[in-house]
Amino acid sequence: MLQRQFPNPVELLELMKFKKPELNGRKRRLDGALTIADLRTIAKRRTPKAAFDYTDGAAEGELSLARARQAFEDIEFHPGILRPAPNVDTSVEILGGASALPFGIAPTGFTRLMQAEGEIAGASAAGAAGIPFTLSTLGTSSIEAVRDANPQGRNWFQLYVMKDREISYGLTRRAAEAGYDTLMFTVDTPVAGARLRDTRNGFSIPPQLTLGTIINAIPRPWWWFDFLTTPSLEFASLSSTGGTVGELLDAAMDPTISFEDLEIIRGIWPGKIVVKGVQNVEDSKRLIDLGVDGIVLSNHGGRQLDRAPIPFHLLPQVVREVGKDATVMIDTGIMNGADIVASVALGAKFTLVGRAYLYGLMAGGREGVDRMITILRTEIERTMRLLGVASLDELHPGHVTQLTRLVPVSQSLVDAAAAASAT
Repeated sequence: MLQRQFPNPVELLELMKFKKPELNGRKRRLDGALTIADLRTIAKRRTPKAAFDYTDGAAEGELSLARARQAFEDIEFHPGILRPAPNVDTSVEILGGASALPFGIAPTGFTRLMQAEGEIAGASAAGAAGIPFTLSTLGTSSIEAVRDANPQGRNWFQLYVMKDREISYGLTRRAAEAGYDTLMFTVDTPVAGARLRDTRNGFSIPPQLTLGTIINAIPRPWWWFDFLTTPSLEFASLSSTGGTVGELLDAAMDPTISFEDLEIIRGIWPGKIVVKGVQNVEDSKRLIDLGVDGIVLSNHGGRQLDRAPIPFHLLPQVVREVGKDATVMIDTGIMNGADIVASVALGAKFTLVGRAYLYGLMAGGREGVDRMITILRTEIERTMRLLGVASLDELHPGHVTQLTRLVPVSQSLVDAAAAASAT
């Protein structure tokens, strides 16, 4: 028989612990975000559809982005037991300087369209966290403004080679004079990818007030208030706006970009130079032979060539070939600190986050970016402790297995032939 009794009022009072209500709506909103996916949900609720979809979307059928994210989900960790790691060191030396975490903020274009604080929020949050911030050629804050927002931190500059080469040369010199320590030479955007969400939404720079955008803005008046009451968008690399993102990119970018352009920029830039957008082993080897300081394995977040190689799958092959001679970094698809830990275990020296950063920005401005960094830091530290490693240097390929969904047909035939011959 279950024995019952009347509740003791004193014991009831001890159980009744009410949290003090948080009156700050932004803080309450962000405190409730436990994952990057939570930040994305908040961002979608607070941002007009066209601006949100510009961040969230990718090229054509968005297969490259989906596959990149799936690749990180399709891993198996192999923890060690009885290896206490009560304190973990997440710091790393990257490109001649320190970073408190094994990730930095990736370059993103048109950022103030996502949220009015834009790159200033990203740069200041990165500086406070001790990680690098990368300003895009198509950023909406100037090279000097970002430097002023992050005066003691590490600022990197991402460069597109424009049809008017003097624009690119001038931006390179300005970034050097402003104290940026690394140049990210981007090679995967000779023309714009087919970003169909932007076309369907009629997304333009600057955004136009149409019946559709007005209706969409009704539940989001704060976004339009910020947009209309802050300085107009300015682009250091664009002399005119007024079209879709694809039209602007096609008008500015040069499909004739070549290794010769890389050599010219190297002659101008005094600091470290990294090539972003590398997607095969052969190009990786050639670039290292040319003496670049590092490469970023990237398919531009799936926003250029759909069905492009998955950077995370490519990582072990490239590290085997050039990892001893150069800094190999990775982006595209990172949504969790565990993704970063897996990348480091497989040989990446560093990672870059773009959409995760913008989800945080759209969810809550500077505080949202701070929250994004906190979420990823917490996930990195927890994953390291559960693996039984106290520092990033202790991670190695044995900690991770990449599970396979997509197997090249040619490899399947080879495996089948090998099995047949074995019998």
